[in-house]
Amino acid sequence: MGEAPLMRRCVWNLSALVGFVCLASASGKDQVPQPKTMTVHTPEVDIATFTYGAMSSDTPVIAVNGGPGLSHVYLIQNDVWTRRVAAHRQVIFYDQRGTGASRMNEPGAPQTMDAQIADLEAVRALLHVDKVNLVGDSYGGLLASAYASAYPSHVRALILSDSAAPGFASLHPRLNEVYPDVISDAKAQAEKFSGPDKDTKAADGQLRAHFRMIFYSPELCERYLRNASDLGSTPAVGDAVSKAIEHLDLMPQMAQFRFPVLVLQGRFDLNVTPDVSWDVAHRIPGAQLVFFEHSGHLPYYEEPDKYASVVNGFLQAH
Repeated sequence: MGEAPLMRRCVWNLSALVGFVCLASASGKDQVPQPKTMTVHTPEVDIATFTYGAMSSDTPVIAVNGGPGLSHVYLIQNDVWTRRVAAHRQVIFYDQRGTGASRMNEPGAPQTMDAQIADLEAVRALLHVDKVNLVGDSYGGLLASAYASAYPSHVRALILSDSAAPGFASLHPRLNEVYPDVISDAKAQAEKFSGPDKDTKAADGQLRAHFRMIFYSPELCERYLRNASDLGSTPAVGDAVSKAIEHLDLMPQMAQFRFPVLVLQGRFDLNVTPDVSWDVAHRIPGAQLVFFEHSGHLPYYEEPDKYASVVNGFLQAH
């Protein structure tokens, strides 16, 4: 961890485990209903999708998870998206190329932002709707914003949750300054593992240490970690995406957004600090900004009631 370059960009780079810090809201996995699953076939990747809620007249939501290098599973550790938001409209998750259940058909296929945008557009086309509501969590906010810039006519509304947009270069996490002891201990523990699975064990241990630095509530963090046995991490994908988008800056494009935008931010997020969301919200015309006063990077896990209420209210208004 320590001074790893990706750590300074607010990405999980713990012994090559990469996954942008952004999780779900608080409740147990046993509350999550079974989704409808489908696969979008493309020449480069088969994209796995997971749909919650019944089809209705309300515009569906596509939830874009963070990472890069994580599957969507970290977002469904409680019922905020799968029941509370899905009670009013369909909510569709998908695993980004090379993660989770989305398998690469073409070895060495690109992990560029253009490729990620194309995959998201393929998911939208699968729904046979002209417009969708987009939710981008952490790194997913950067991807959702890039898609919205490329396909503004397909976006009805955009929600950015502790988002990495406008780009990694704009981020300045404060984890090193606040948690030098946790970082040092995690590194020391990682060096003790041996055997053929030592890298996996070290990565998992450091990932869990990282979680403990991005929660406001230690109790909620421990509850999350007890329930989240597998976050679907694919470090090689995270490394490739991070390298490909290292210098991306979407602020000029985001300033041109003309659809409704809601920016959500944990007050005590040391990973994507509140000033980032403040700047984004004040550069996008008409954007709304809501702070969560008892949250770190994961307001939908730490303050689920308020989070679901704010999201549903925004979507119903637009």
